[in-house]
Amino acid sequence: MVEIPYPLTTERLVLRQFTPADLEPYYAYQRLPETARYLLGGPRSYVQCMARIAKYIEDPFAGPGDWATFAVERAGQPGLLGELALKWNSGGKPDNGVGPELLGEIGWTLAPEARGQGYATEGARAVLDLAMDTLGFHRVEARLDARNSASAAICERLGMRREGVLRDNMYLKGEWTSEAIYSVVRS
Repeated sequence: MVEIPYPLTTERLVLRQFTPADLEPYYAYQRLPETARYLLGGPRSYVQCMARIAKYIEDPFAGPGDWATFAVERAGQPGLLGELALKWNSGGKPDNGVGPELLGEIGWTLAPEARGQGYATEGARAVLDLAMDTLGFHRVEARLDARNSASAAICERLGMRREGVLRDNMYLKGEWTSEAIYSVVRS
């Protein structure tokens, strides 16, 4: 198991572990259709939010398939702004078969009042630094709905390269959607 060094801090943010007290503010933005617009599922119910927060608190970050999820708040101003997540993906096993698989995926969701202020970029940069510099990941990617220009801009500000678009590769919410893939690779 990898120990995530909670909290991560930036100039304006604290990225900390979720707590049960985050349920109400988490549900407040997760239930909104505008939050779910580019996500795989629809707006979340209160019970779904409860289950997700329990998972964020209890699940380890031990290997491929696991997620480390960070509650985002302003430094010195407690209150949930959103979440950032780092998924440990499978693949990338060294030739000798010894050592961990070091591929990841990053994602973010912010409450409406926190969008457009640079918080996602600032927090994602801290999580990317954790993945690449501290955990030694070789590659981290972001997979997003190709229509999500705000997240695409975040990826570009992070120095991620757009690798391509998988055209109409998912049928979501009654329509075919395309997925854009961005990545950063250890040089």
